[in-house]
Amino acid sequence: MPVSSSAGTPTGTTTGTPPGPPAGTTAAALDGTTAPPAPAGGAARPGPAAGVLLVVGFVLLSLNTRVAFGQIGPLAPVAHFGSTAVTVLGLLPPLCMGVFAPLAPLVRRRLGEERGLLWASVVLVAGAVLRMLGMPGLYAGTVVVSLATAVINVLVPVFVRTRFSHRHVGTMMGVYALSMGVGSAIVAALVAPVAQASGGSWQLAIGIAVVPAVLAAAGIAPQARVHRPRPAPPTPAGTTVPRPHVARTGLAWSLTAFFGIQTLAFYTALAWLPSVLIASGTGRTAAGTCQAVLILGVAVGGFLAPVLAAPRADQRPHILGTVLVCAAGFTGLMLAPSGLPALWAAVLGIGLGAGQALPGVLYARRGTDHDHVAALSTMAQTCGYLIAATGPVLAAALHGATGSWTAPLAAVTAALLLGAVLSSRAGHDPR
Repeated sequence: MPVSSSAGTPTGTTTGTPPGPPAGTTAAALDGTTAPPAPAGGAARPGPAAGVLLVVGFVLLSLNTRVAFGQIGPLAPVAHFGSTAVTVLGLLPPLCMGVFAPLAPLVRRRLGEERGLLWASVVLVAGAVLRMLGMPGLYAGTVVVSLATAVINVLVPVFVRTRFSHRHVGTMMGVYALSMGVGSAIVAALVAPVAQASGGSWQLAIGIAVVPAVLAAAGIAPQARVHRPRPAPPTPAGTTVPRPHVARTGLAWSLTAFFGIQTLAFYTALAWLPSVLIASGTGRTAAGTCQAVLILGVAVGGFLAPVLAAPRADQRPHILGTVLVCAAGFTGLMLAPSGLPALWAAVLGIGLGAGQALPGVLYARRGTDHDHVAALSTMAQTCGYLIAATGPVLAAALHGATGSWTAPLAAVTAALLLGAVLSSRAGHDPR
């Protein structure tokens, strides 16, 4: 899989050869870094090991990105977390990721994508360890993990567009989403059995997340040695039209609507799916298994959506398809939650996974350059996560007011259908 020829070069390297082709062209071999300075008379091509390190590091980073957030749902019935604790722990990740997403452009300007991802991964390790230290540590560690994840979320689409060739952007965003889902599903399936086997110690079960966090930091560390020059200023002066602030564009708000409503649905399902199923008569263990099925479905949908959408000029059909699959999953949970719970969890997971992965393609396709991609990603995630943070809380409030999960599920479904209309601009470039 070739990578973009805009991949970094060691600082200070100069050659007598003409500049490389622009981002989006392909190299002859898979590679993500550049070789040491070549001897005079020619530039040496890097070996395949650099490309392997790039892909392995990216996969390890991706595997870890949502691990911590998938633990609470299946663990809550076993650890006897109260409704307030589950609500707050479901609220904190999207709320904090919305609040901290604006830090990502500052990190990018100061450190670049590669070193920014490394330091965010190190902070995530610290947060994963902190979550093991009792309930105060669980809350505080969730904030720290969310901060690190907010930075990673914004930097990844820019990193992928920069380090991989244009025709592989969709595939790599799919790999990102697939790996996120697989990592979360594995840990979600393990937390309840580990807690039960350890005599009800939820701290040990929460500590499982430390392992993928350490692997992610180690995997992305080699990329921190890659240095790329700062983007050149527009030239010649006066020939470019200033780009309006993203908050003044319909594109950015359309992206925000799609990402925000999809993420609201995602975190609502992640927080309350086991409770919905248990209330319908499903056993606790089976409900935890369905949570793992949901997350596995997220992995599948997250891989398929970018791969199918990225090669197309118009992603509106993919936006609509994503919404309809999500709506089908929520409708199944409303009408027959105890009949085929694993099926509804899988369908819902596929739709929610597509909704989490597709925005990365939309940022890359609609953005005119790396800075524009970062700006669109930052705004959509800042506002979108704040919208999403209301999901678990409103679902709990509606459940408390009605005594049933039908009203919360119907409300989320209605929001998704509204989002399909609001997101139309995000799916295409006006002619």
